[in-house]
Amino acid sequence: MCSRCWAVDPFEDFHEYGQLSDEEIHELHKGEMLYGDTEFGLILSKGNTNSTSFKFRGNLYQDFENWRNQFKLDTLYKRDENDDTGQTDVTADRIFVSAQGNYKVGVKNSSFFIYGDYEEDKFSGLEYKSTVATGYGARVYQGVKNKVDIDIGPGLYRSVADDESEVSEEDENKTGYLVRIAMQWERLVSKRTRFNQDVSIEQSLSGLNSRLKSETALISQVIGAVSLKFAYMYRYNSKPEDDNLKYDSELSATLVYSF
Repeated sequence: MCSRCWAVDPFEDFHEYGQLSDEEIHELHKGEMLYGDTEFGLILSKGNTNSTSFKFRGNLYQDFENWRNQFKLDTLYKRDENDDTGQTDVTADRIFVSAQGNYKVGVKNSSFFIYGDYEEDKFSGLEYKSTVATGYGARVYQGVKNKVDIDIGPGLYRSVADDESEVSEEDENKTGYLVRIAMQWERLVSKRTRFNQDVSIEQSLSGLNSRLKSETALISQVIGAVSLKFAYMYRYNSKPEDDNLKYDSELSATLVYSF
């Protein structure tokens, strides 16, 4: 028997999450049509409380010589049983999609970007809302275990109220100018664990609602291409529709599969 064999880390060839930074992952998959990760969470509760919660997210990338593109999908669906009526009511139903293309310029880790998103949330009072923005992105800090990227630029916001929303006719459709700022901070915690902090701010320049979205996540490799993700999501809307709260939050534990 070889005593040296027992000293080898059995996870040393496993998935890139802990061992490679995002930049190294992009370099590894450069030229591929699609790569990324999918995230899945399902909670079934029976007994005193009967409910079903389903969460699915996807992050897809393309990295070519001049362009790096990212596509996101985020869904949340929840049903709760009403104790009084015995009926099952949908209490959350949201879908969010976004796409961003970064055109690489001469300076390393700098680019011009164009961004767009679309969101439908049946409990927001809106039929949909969307944002389009363009601007400049750069890496403002690069360390051994940390890196911070920032995007900033002007954009447009549009929202359409749903049929049941109690708003005036002129407020049914809203369009305005904004400034979008997005920050991504990644820290390698250990060989197989990393910490991510993503923040995006859309500050209205037209007196409409301003929005903030923040996700704090700890991702740890479990085995192979499967990782466990603990995340806290916070959303803020300065002028919510239908007397909704200005903020909502979401705490989740999900499995992430990367390819």
